[in-house]
Amino acid sequence: MTTTARLVSTSPAGLSYSPASKSLGRASGRVSFPARPYGALLHLSSPLMASAGIGGNGSPNAHEDSAGPSRIGEVKRVTKETNVHVRINLDGTGLAECSTGIPFLDHMLDQLASHGLFDVYVKATGDIHIDDHHSNEDIALAIGTALLQGLGDRKGINRFGHFTAPLDEAAVEVILDLSGRPHLSCGLDIPTERVGTYDTQLVEHFFQSLVNTSGMTLHIRQLAGKNSHHIIEASFKAFARALRQATEYDLRRRGTVPRFVLAYCKGFLGRSIVHGK
Repeated sequence: MTTTARLVSTSPAGLSYSPASKSLGRASGRVSFPARPYGALLHLSSPLMASAGIGGNGSPNAHEDSAGPSRIGEVKRVTKETNVHVRINLDGTGLAECSTGIPFLDHMLDQLASHGLFDVYVKATGDIHIDDHHSNEDIALAIGTALLQGLGDRKGINRFGHFTAPLDEAAVEVILDLSGRPHLSCGLDIPTERVGTYDTQLVEHFFQSLVNTSGMTLHIRQLAGKNSHHIIEASFKAFARALRQATEYDLRRRGTVPRFVLAYCKGFLGRSIVHGK
């Protein structure tokens, strides 16, 4: 069986794509680092943005002024199982418009927007009559790609984020690095199999998929908690706060890229990211 994954922008000046087929069903949908091409080819360059003095992701080229144009990523991901449209404004005010067909995931994405102060739009349809797995995965892959696009060359950002969020008896610590190197360590111990209709195994899979396409190093550690809803919500809140720290500008850095990020991000902007099913 052959599955074709496409990842496109809804904006004429946004992303371009080249479809590619992947045999043997679904592929993992990771960011392509050197010598790992597969899936659908996504180009993140934008001549219109460049002529307007904006980075390939909407970040200002004039980093002396951190109040430049908003950094926005917008992605449409279409596969055999799902149709996902994501738009994220990293310099937003916490607005959320999320309709995934998975009520608990909508609630978590609302937390991402509210606590990260990102404007998050997610519209998704998928084969949730089977289960939530494909939709959960593809939404996370698209969010990670939108983050990657929105971050652009990452000049002047803090890069690192660290936050611990409590929710009643639960407490979760998140540490992340916008390094260009995908890694997830997830130390959650969720006691029940479901919250509402949502399979709690999908929490780790959500973050793994997001990490794969955003090129993020992410550590999630549960410090306390007995209630599954509280543990998961504390995780998303801590993630949102840590991501907000990492994406904000460091005025003292004066538009430079944290050293280790530079080497990895040079291969992204103006070139290509590979995704697939």
